[in-house]
Amino acid sequence: MLLSTPTVRDLERLTARVVESSTRTAGARLDAYRENDTFFIDIDLPGVDAASIDITVDGKVLKVRAQRTRAEGEDVRYVIAERPVGVFSRQVQLSDKLDTDRLEARYDKGVLTLSIPVLEERKPRKIEVAAAV
Repeated sequence: MLLSTPTVRDLERLTARVVESSTRTAGARLDAYRENDTFFIDIDLPGVDAASIDITVDGKVLKVRAQRTRAEGEDVRYVIAERPVGVFSRQVQLSDKLDTDRLEARYDKGVLTLSIPVLEERKPRKIEVAAAV
């Protein structure tokens, strides 16, 4: 009975908006890892249209923006609407050891995967020690 009052519903909506805006990365969590000579970033973007994803690299700053929308129409009436909607963005500072000119992006099953090769001249190399004669 208490949950059906307009005051409680208004309070829940307000609280949801505050929490949602303070945790904008909730819809865009990421993992970053290196495998051999490639650096990967996986960003969760479930329910996002691939056409709404915008990826830019400015110097060594990688920016990813995407937008999730809700179904709309005259006959659509939400009973529960918990999934966050709107624009989500992430910004990542990249190492200068990465070849951002060869960055590749793939979006599959709600996950955006960015792969960035490690620059050849920045790869670890073994240095031989010459013995004095």
